[in-house]
Amino acid sequence: MRTWPAPVVPALPQPAGAGRLPVRVADSTTRTLREAAVGERASLYACGITPYDATHMGHANTYLTFDLLQRAWLDAGKQVVYASNVTDVDDPLLERATATGVDWRDLAAEQTDLYRSDMTALRMLPPATWTGAVESIPQVVAAVEALVAAGAAYRIPTVNGTDDGGADGNLYADVYADLDADADFGTVAGFDAETMRMLFSQRGGDPDRPGKRSPLDPLLWRMERPDEPAWEGGSLGRGRPGWHIECAVIARDGLGLPFDVQGGGADLLFPHHEMSTSHDRLISGLGAGGAPRVHVHAGLLSYQGAKMSKSLGNLVFVSRLLADDVDPMAIRLALLSHHYREEWEWTDTELAVGQARLQRWRAAVADADADDSADAGTGVGGVGGVGDGAVVGSPAATVSPTVAAMRAALANDLDAPGALEAVDVWAAGAQHHDHAQVKDAVDALLGVAL
Repeated sequence: MRTWPAPVVPALPQPAGAGRLPVRVADSTTRTLREAAVGERASLYACGITPYDATHMGHANTYLTFDLLQRAWLDAGKQVVYASNVTDVDDPLLERATATGVDWRDLAAEQTDLYRSDMTALRMLPPATWTGAVESIPQVVAAVEALVAAGAAYRIPTVNGTDDGGADGNLYADVYADLDADADFGTVAGFDAETMRMLFSQRGGDPDRPGKRSPLDPLLWRMERPDEPAWEGGSLGRGRPGWHIECAVIARDGLGLPFDVQGGGADLLFPHHEMSTSHDRLISGLGAGGAPRVHVHAGLLSYQGAKMSKSLGNLVFVSRLLADDVDPMAIRLALLSHHYREEWEWTDTELAVGQARLQRWRAAVADADADDSADAGTGVGGVGGVGDGAVVGSPAATVSPTVAAMRAALANDLDAPGALEAVDVWAAGAQHHDHAQVKDAVDALLGVAL
C-alpha cells in the first residue's frame, strides 16, 4: 500500500561524554516504565485505521504518540523500523458502506486517501511498510492453515449446524484459534476471566457463539456469506480473515519477531493486542515466553461529554479543521499539550491554546532572526553557538539548555507537555541566541514546523 511523503527530520547536536538518554515508556503489561527499545535498532507496530470516519482527533492523538516515539528514537541515534496496517475489509466498514450505498472498496480507498493527506499535513512520519488487510490475505491464509495443522485452531460448521463438506472432501467452515494452545494467553493485559469476557463481547468478539471450545477463542477465518466479499482460502475455503490474525501476520512480516513496541489506543489492549500477540507466538512457533514486546497505549479522547467514537458520531475531523484554514501545527500543539496516556476532552479552547502557543513560538523565532539580520548589517557578532552559524548536528555544537530539557522530558515516558513547557520558557525569555537550534529541535522532536 502506498504511504505518504516523509517530512525531513533535522539532525541535532548531541551531548558530549554522557551519551544519549534512553527513551522509557509506560508498558501496559508490566505497569512499569521501561526502555522502549534496547540496542541500535528500534521496531514499532502501530495498529492502523479501519478506513471510515478518517481522520478524527482520536486517530490523530494515537498516531501522534507513535510519531513522538519515533522522533525520540531517531534523536537517540537508533535505526527505526515502523510498520502499520489498514483494516480495509471488516464488518464495521461493510456496514457503513451498506448504510451509505457506497461500494466498500470505494469507501475504503477514499478514506485511506483522506488519511494519507491528513497525516501529511500533520507531518507524521510514515511507516516503512503499510499493509492493507486485503493485500495480506495470502499470508494470513498460510498462517491459519499452519495453525489448523498444528492443532492450535479448529473449525465450526456454519450450515444448519452440520459439517459443510466441500466437493474435495475438505471441511469449509469458520476457523477459530484454540487459546488453550497458548500457555501465555492473558499475560498482555493481565485481566481476570470475567473482565476479558466482558471486553471481548463489547469490542467485536462473540463469546456466546455455539460450538466454540472457549468463549474467548477469536475468529481466524470467516467462511464466505452471501453478499459479503470473500477470497480464496486454500483448504480453509473462500472467506476473509479475522481482525487479530491480520495484525499478527502484518506485524510479523513487516518487522520480524520479536519486535520492540506494539501500540494503539487504550481500547486495543484487550482483546486486540492480547489476541494478536498470542497469534504471533503460535504462528511463529515461539511458544511460551515468545514474542515479547512493550505495549504502549494512548489515552482516549472525549467530545461533547462522551468518548469520541464512530458509533456515537461525536467526532472532530482533522480534514474539516484544515478546510477551515486551521494551521495543522496548531492541531499538533493542541494534542501535544496533553500527555499521551491522559484521557481528556477536546474543546475549541484546546485548539485556541495550540494556536496561541504556535504564534508565540513563531514570533520568538522571527524576532531572533530579525536581531541576527540587524547584527549582520552592522557587523556586530552575536554570542557563540548554533544560532550564530554552527552546523546543526555537528559534534562541535553546544547543546542548548532548552533542547536538553526537551530531550529529558521526552525520554521520560514521552512527556510532551514538559517539552512544550521548556520551549514556552525559552520563547518568553529576553535572549534567543540559540533560536536556530531550538527551532530545529521543535521540528525534530515535536514535529512542529516554525
